[in-house]
Amino acid sequence: MKNNHRNLTSPQSLNAYIKSICDIMRRSGRAGALQYVPELTWMLFLRILDEREQREEEEAKALGISFRPSLKYPYRWRDWASPTGNKRLELQMGTLGGFMAFVNGELIPYLRNLKNKPGATPRQKVISEVFSSTERTYIDTERNLLDILDKINELSLSNVDETHMFTLSQVYEGLLLKMGEKNNDGGQFFTPREIIRVMVKVVDPEIGETVYDPCCGTGGFLAQSYQHMKEKAKTASDIEILKTKTFYGREKENLVYPIALANLVLQEIDEPHIWHGNTLTGLEVYGGLFKDAPALFDVILTNPPFGGKEGKDAQTQFAYKTSSTQVLFLQHVIDSLKPGGRCGIVMDEGVLFRTNENAFVHTKRKLLNECNLWCIVSLPPKVFVNAGAASKTNLLFFTKGKPTEEIWYYDLSDINVTKKQPLTLQHFEEFFKLLPIRAISERSWTVKREDIEEKNYDLKAVNPNRKEKEDKRTPLELIRIIEFQAEQIRKSVEILKKS
Repeated sequence: MKNNHRNLTSPQSLNAYIKSICDIMRRSGRAGALQYVPELTWMLFLRILDEREQREEEEAKALGISFRPSLKYPYRWRDWASPTGNKRLELQMGTLGGFMAFVNGELIPYLRNLKNKPGATPRQKVISEVFSSTERTYIDTERNLLDILDKINELSLSNVDETHMFTLSQVYEGLLLKMGEKNNDGGQFFTPREIIRVMVKVVDPEIGETVYDPCCGTGGFLAQSYQHMKEKAKTASDIEILKTKTFYGREKENLVYPIALANLVLQEIDEPHIWHGNTLTGLEVYGGLFKDAPALFDVILTNPPFGGKEGKDAQTQFAYKTSSTQVLFLQHVIDSLKPGGRCGIVMDEGVLFRTNENAFVHTKRKLLNECNLWCIVSLPPKVFVNAGAASKTNLLFFTKGKPTEEIWYYDLSDINVTKKQPLTLQHFEEFFKLLPIRAISERSWTVKREDIEEKNYDLKAVNPNRKEKEDKRTPLELIRIIEFQAEQIRKSVEILKKS
């Protein structure tokens, strides 16, 4: 089979290639992104996993150490999915429909059950959980399935340019964004990448620190933190810590949890410690990957769902009871931070200004008493417009352990954001210059703790320094404009008189 090396050296060509795979899926009965992305996820995952294990096996052999593969014949990608695989050739030579019967009746049940085998490795548990929502393939015909597998088979580390898997993971993130378009439910799981980058840069997690997202969606914050921290790695031990002992998350949606795992493995995080269940009620679906997770974390980066409503079973877990999902998550986050731990969190405007419900006021008071809330960034409306949410939002940054004395605000709320003109890192250039010294500017100011208490913990950003746009026209220019308009009016009146 011809090698696509030349064609996949740019994110654009890779995008087009993945789109061609999605096109086959769409005509195979998986019409919307919410249907075809989970299907593509497990296939991509198995392709990359197989290649990674082959590479690790070769490295182990060269070093003379033993290697225990996660999968054996006939369940490895190279056996059943590759066009030259022995199992695939055997199935294609056999009875009609034999290939589909193997995938649905043997392969998927085997992979789903891998975590229950005695002595299952962390990686085997991850493989199992990636299949937790997949009972069979829903591709309609064997021919279409084989076409898809052939195309995915060409996506190898050697075919994607030297930036390795990160290009592929970025393309994959584009697919996840599609899950959120056209008001799909998927939108709630997607935080714009630029916002994630800004938050990770501000909080700046270090190697050796644990990073946690209690509602991790498709894993965007954890993936970006890994990319940020990887730049600081100096030794093989640093890399090992990042890949196995750093990233923790929770996700309740059955469809999204396996995607988060696959996304993090695509990013080269070998052991993503993602707990499957409802963070707020504590109801666990599967906690096997979260075993030995610390009780408290060094860094929390998160975007709790906007506008969600929780029942009594969630509220009973918290000191300040409310149906507001975001307020309960804020309490969970404060309680999950180590002393000295840092947090970046996206918050809906309503949480900041509401002072008419006890749980909102008490939670904000808890935040200011137990943490130093050192920065609030007021984002423009529609930052989440691509993810199907129009809420006005803010970024809150705080450190656990000392109470808040004053808050530094930065205001971006006047920027016009549209689907075609999203908020980008450039919009934050001045913010990053002013942040270290909390400088005052047209966009930034500080508010003292006592002023916030006086307003019953209303934290909403109200910029006292913004200059209204002034009229720069000279008196002469204004006179000319008035004279021109007067002449137009005079001519119009003449015409009316004659009619």
